[in-house]
Amino acid sequence: MTTPADNQSGGQPAAGALPPAHPALGTPEQLHLRDIREPGAPPAWPPAPGWWLLGVLLLAALLPALWRLRQALLRRRRRERIIGELERLRGADCGPALVGSVSALLKRAALSRYPRSEVAALTGDDWLAFLDRTGGAGGFSAGAGRVLADGAYAPRQDCDASALITLARRWLRQNL
Repeated sequence: MTTPADNQSGGQPAAGALPPAHPALGTPEQLHLRDIREPGAPPAWPPAPGWWLLGVLLLAALLPALWRLRQALLRRRRRERIIGELERLRGADCGPALVGSVSALLKRAALSRYPRSEVAALTGDDWLAFLDRTGGAGGFSAGAGRVLADGAYAPRQDCDASALITLARRWLRQNL
């Protein structure tokens, strides 16, 4: 059964008009139908498995970088502490006490940086050669660092405290 309005639009109901109801169902008003609702947005938590995987990969990439950063900060703090100890010696006279303190400080630093078997037994000219080879550039064997060979045990000798501390500081900065 078509109505004249249906014939004018080619058999289609007019826009905004409800389609004719099936007689067994009743009219649309009798069915108590509700309007179609769109579903809500998906929840943010828990994230999808892909986000978990991305998080694990980022964490795996960041952990080594954070570890290296921590190690660098610890090395820097240690270097500054040791150089601070050296700087506290700056005003002292160049005698056996100063020479022994500088030598002990350099030995402690060398033991922390190089294998114990290579450093622990070094004394005298061998100790100075090691210091020159690892960053002294000849300043220990032929320069102000020469007093470290036996300065803590030798009677007062010609010594430049400022040059010795500057040389030791340069070595420490290169090796720590």
